[in-house]
Amino acid sequence: MKLSSLRIIGEKREKDFNKLGVFDGDDLIRFYPRAYLDLTERSSLRTAYHNDMALVACEVVQVAPVNYMSRLKTVKAYCNQDGLPFTVVWFNQPYVRDRLKTGEYLFYGRVQNKYGQVSLVNPSFEPLDKNYRLKGIVPVYSLKGSLTQKIVREAVKAALQKVRIDSVIPEKIVEKYGLSPLAKCYFDIHNPPDMASKDEAAERIALEEYFVLISAFKLIKGDKEDVRIHKYTASAADVKGFADRFGFEFTNGQKHAVNEIFENLHSPSRMNRLLQGDVGSGKTAVALCGIFMAVKSGYKAAYLSPTEVLAAQNYALLQRYFPDYTVGYLAGGMTAKEKRELKARLKSGEIDIVCGTHAMLQGDVEIPDLSFIVCDEQHRFGVAQRNALAEKGEGADMLVMSATPIPRTLSLIFYGDLDITTISDKPKERQEIATSIISASRYEDMLDYIGREVRAGKQAYFVCSKIDEDDEEGTLISVKELFEELKTRLPFVRFALLHGKMKDKEKSEIMQAFKDGKYDCLVSTTVIEVGVDVPNATIMVIYNAERFGLSQLHQLRGRVGRGSEKSYCFLLMGAESDTARERLLTLKNNTDGFKIAEKDLEMRGSGDFFGTRQSGKMLNEIRNLQYPANVIFAAKKMSDEAFEGHYDTEELREAALRKYNSLKDVVLN
Repeated sequence: MKLSSLRIIGEKREKDFNKLGVFDGDDLIRFYPRAYLDLTERSSLRTAYHNDMALVACEVVQVAPVNYMSRLKTVKAYCNQDGLPFTVVWFNQPYVRDRLKTGEYLFYGRVQNKYGQVSLVNPSFEPLDKNYRLKGIVPVYSLKGSLTQKIVREAVKAALQKVRIDSVIPEKIVEKYGLSPLAKCYFDIHNPPDMASKDEAAERIALEEYFVLISAFKLIKGDKEDVRIHKYTASAADVKGFADRFGFEFTNGQKHAVNEIFENLHSPSRMNRLLQGDVGSGKTAVALCGIFMAVKSGYKAAYLSPTEVLAAQNYALLQRYFPDYTVGYLAGGMTAKEKRELKARLKSGEIDIVCGTHAMLQGDVEIPDLSFIVCDEQHRFGVAQRNALAEKGEGADMLVMSATPIPRTLSLIFYGDLDITTISDKPKERQEIATSIISASRYEDMLDYIGREVRAGKQAYFVCSKIDEDDEEGTLISVKELFEELKTRLPFVRFALLHGKMKDKEKSEIMQAFKDGKYDCLVSTTVIEVGVDVPNATIMVIYNAERFGLSQLHQLRGRVGRGSEKSYCFLLMGAESDTARERLLTLKNNTDGFKIAEKDLEMRGSGDFFGTRQSGKMLNEIRNLQYPANVIFAAKKMSDEAFEGHYDTEELREAALRKYNSLKDVVLN
């Protein structure tokens, strides 16, 4: 079903939906709410936390005239809730003065509680006796351009009436486990009668999506040919000699990983291995040992990185540790001429090791005698990206790496087509990073400290989740706002701005300049989460830390502490609550990424855990759903039963194939 077939969606709105990844009716019903407003229970301002969203029943005692002298044209109302006086302020909404009278009202907005003075800012409102909008469970969607919450809600409602929704889980399994009708669950996820129904719908939809995803993995794995083609001649002594080039003794975990790769490359079966380890555990050194085994044996190797910043960093490493071999670089930011020349050199066999980004996956890239592939930061790629590169070398051995810890039980499901090697220890010289939770009252002291550290020659990261101002509920500061604010507060500091909307070349140049010491501080979004290595950076500041997953916070923290100096991570809380503080204390008191991942999964559930971790690739369709981890295990069990019992219908196989092809499509974007 085309979006344009819906009366509410014109050409402009269709383009805005496209920017959100919604191109047809199927996409629209899978465009799940990013949050819900629970307007079924009213709040007491006496117990509300600062920055909480609250539904407040109260009495409006007085409405002041519009203050046109203010730059923001303010309207202020003086209210009372059960004897507690508070104020309500609207900025740049002078029309509120004419709509609001004295009497009983419902307000829905964000609580501000500073120095014992309670207020609401820019809330929605309606008379208490005419309560028809501020009630029930209201879905909240991500927006772009001309789209509003009302438009998206009406569009989704219309799509649900037109799109046919059928489950591909075999009927025998549906009956065995008493699964709810899928169509009803789609209605309930967008228009839940209550929160319990929303949770049940989310679990059922997630079960369906994971069932198809895991079934797709089964089909992909079933088509693989695992017989070894390449014969490696590099000896154990050769590999030990190469490892000596690093100038430090490998940890027991690194030695174990290198040995497993060596044994795998000398076994009858092709290697398809996941190497996972915490931040700073030395996975890259292990990967370079694997590349050495290939080039020493006369073959070619490829190193795939998710970003140009990381690819350039790995390119420099490869040139440093492989001076006797020819190393090439291929990335999207290169000129067309540079790409043509590099591809010609690859095809002729002149290049021994090629390092690059998604540009290496294009169909016209030919790498003769390719035997060994490293796929860095596996969570940034899908199965199909791995396969696309593997297809460039018949029977090539694959080593995929991830520094984003995932609980082992889940890794066995999602990386079921891979053998798993885990580096559980860290180099002895790696320092622990001191982590602190910073309250609003300590913010100025923190900035003063960072200013002193910068004067002493240190560098710092400032990270927040949002690029621009938008109309989302909340008081999240954007990276652009923060950049301007910090330049004013610390005028002697050289700040640089970095975010995902910049071109790859610009990002690479800024990152290199920061690494070279031309900037003191980098104000950035989470694009610096992966692999960035600046030894002189000793401070990480994360704004609205409660909005991030613990695993992602752990990744960001790992960007500092990479040199010999003591390093610090400051977690700033935007909305204080007992739950948020408990989560951040888990990070503060723990440095083991795998234990943090287990705790993150336990506290937030699979939907949030994977949504944050996956960067919108493989699990994009279910990132906003909330569901417990056992949904994934149930999906695997049902998929196993479907194939073992030969219930794998044509519809199921077609759905799994579509899923696989959707992953392949990402390669071409």
